[in-house]
Amino acid sequence: MSVFSNLFGSSEKQDNFSGKINWIPLTDLGQLNEIISSSNEKPVVIFKHSTRCSVSRMALKQFENEFDLKNQVDAYFLDLLEHRDISNEIASRFGVYHQSPQLLLIKEGKSVYDVSHSDIDAEELKGKL
Repeated sequence: MSVFSNLFGSSEKQDNFSGKINWIPLTDLGQLNEIISSSNEKPVVIFKHSTRCSVSRMALKQFENEFDLKNQVDAYFLDLLEHRDISNEIASRFGVYHQSPQLLLIKEGKSVYDVSHSDIDAEELKGKL
């Protein structure tokens, strides 16, 4: 099973992955400190995804299809089922209400934009950079 199978909760081959987003798996609470620090140099996107939810899967797929910000942001992927503790800490540190799916834009250590469900839109995100 590939890394992408584990990340995205499917047995699809890696070649079915869009490749437009170089996801960084968010699997450790310590990475939140890295995100805060690196967001002072380059914006960071966090995509919170429930691998068992069809709505979350559709939002992820649509976002991946529209995404063309590869070199403009670092993109972190959080599997909520595996790492609910990290999701809770994101809500606490960035002052956002937990939702799934959810997209956050972190700049200068703060969440400057967060959306969920059908409001997740790569074009809208571009306007916030």
